[in-house]
Amino acid sequence: MTAAASDPPTPVQLVLDLPHLAAFGLEDFLISQSNAQAVALIERWPGWPQPGAAICGPVGAGKSHLAQAWRVRSGAAEIAAASLSESSVGLLESSGALIVEDIDRGIADERVLFHIFNVAREKGLFVLVTSAQAPGGLSIALPDLRSRLRALPIAVIEAPDDALLQAVLVKLFADRQLAVDPQVISYIALHIERSMAAARKAVAVADALALSKKSKVTRAVAAEALAACVVPGGEGL
Repeated sequence: MTAAASDPPTPVQLVLDLPHLAAFGLEDFLISQSNAQAVALIERWPGWPQPGAAICGPVGAGKSHLAQAWRVRSGAAEIAAASLSESSVGLLESSGALIVEDIDRGIADERVLFHIFNVAREKGLFVLVTSAQAPGGLSIALPDLRSRLRALPIAVIEAPDDALLQAVLVKLFADRQLAVDPQVISYIALHIERSMAAARKAVAVADALALSKKSKVTRAVAAEALAACVVPGGEGL
């Protein structure tokens, strides 16, 4: 790799003017209007109104990333909802805080999760759950758990706004040591689905195309990459 290839991607710094979660050791978590509510929830801890809270948002929106920010601050243990068992209560008690990820993907034992919330309330501990949809809207068989989930304070991560989507594209390209013109960044942001998953796919395809053409990521390369990201039937990512 030449010295020029290792230089910082200065041509695209203007669209990175967003705050981040440096205080949590997660400097690459960019904050914008779309995720500010969820960030505020993390920053309010341990002053939550209840021992439990939920972060909700679409796949790839940054729920797990933000939950890790809370883990850094709280020392929480973590487990997937689909893996819950009686031993999970011990994780909460030993750590004082517990992250239960992806409750929308299935809860292995609803009684265990209800017990976890009860232990948190009784002992002054904390539980953070993540979900792609509001917990109150999930199909929960256990009435007591359903009621408990509906009562949780919820912070929603919305689809990324323009500022966040462009900043994420810049970061994804920079991670690949690619400096991309701001106009190309804007073009990509305008033509992709407003999701982190779409941004990652577009960057990966554009990088591969540029490499195959021995070219920079130009607008023409970006346009070809975006076309390649469209699935049969005309729907994008």
